Amino acid sequence: MPYEEAQTLFSDLTGVALGSERLHTFVHQAAEGLTVLDVAPSRDDIARRIEEMATGRLRRPVLVLGIDGAYVPTRPESARERQSGQRHSRARRASWHGQWRDAKGFRFSLIDDERIVHLLSWHQVQNEEQLGEALEQVKEAGLIPQDQVRLCVVCDGASWIWKHVQALFPRARQVLDYYPCKEYLHKVAKVQYASSERALEWVEATLTRLYLGKVGWVLGGLRRMQPASEEARKAIDNCWVYLQNHRDRTPYGKWRRGGYPIGSGGIESSNKCICHVRLKRSGAWWYECNGNEMLALRCAKYNGTFDRVFERHRQRLREA
Repeated sequence: MPYEEAQTLFSDLTGVALGSERLHTFVHQAAEGLTVLDVAPSRDDIARRIEEMATGRLRRPVLVLGIDGAYVPTRPESARERQSGQRHSRARRASWHGQWRDAKGFRFSLIDDERIVHLLSWHQVQNEEQLGEALEQVKEAGLIPQDQVRLCVVCDGASWIWKHVQALFPRARQVLDYYPCKEYLHKVAKVQYASSERALEWVEATLTRLYLGKVGWVLGGLRRMQPASEEARKAIDNCWVYLQNHRDRTPYGKWRRGGYPIGSGGIESSNKCICHVRLKRSGAWWYECNGNEMLALRCAKYNGTFDRVFERHRQRLREA
């Protein structure tokens, strides 16, 4: 919740009056320097959850890795500088300009026909190399027992994502997110067909073929289409290239029979609950370091390691 609301609630619950700025300072002191391994569950905790999911089942449980980004509002470091003029003058529009940055993250979760069991999330305003380093730390720490699960990676068509997946988890099932494929097909139908009914008919038939894993039929149909315009030609070519580049990741019928998901709803939910709910509030613009520290705490909350993070902070205070 916002610091002003937290200040009021803290005072009501404890009888201790703290200003919102002081509360802000305490929170970021506790979150300072947190890494993915600091907020991740232990190997024993993860193994226990996997064992609980596997009990009474013939096949190993499916462990899904989702990777995606969520845009969050940030402000530049220059906004910290004191502006010229009278201290108590009437507030004016800020001289700095905010920027929407990509908070890249990943989520490991177990799934079966009835439920999703969350294991580990990590989100930060970071570039693709930093996300790859965080994934590598998780792998090198042995947090994911790949011999006890059937690892599945579900992502969109971003090349940087699959580069890290291929390097770190080459034996994992690689699944192209089904829903961006729908967007490509709808773009084709919109510019190719003048009749909305004809466009919908083509999209539904093509999506059915794709859902059944007949990507070859879909690619062949796209190649045989006669573009109605130059715009339609570009849309058809883009769709064909997208599906052709990820052809081995689209046997959706086979994946569904194996119990694997074909959509990235898990990481989308993580983006919403961890990033959007807290950072995308009306009028909120975050310094990158503050935003990352808040994201680290929220990841700890959802990973079940929140108390451990604050015990780490208490230990640092004792040592100091």
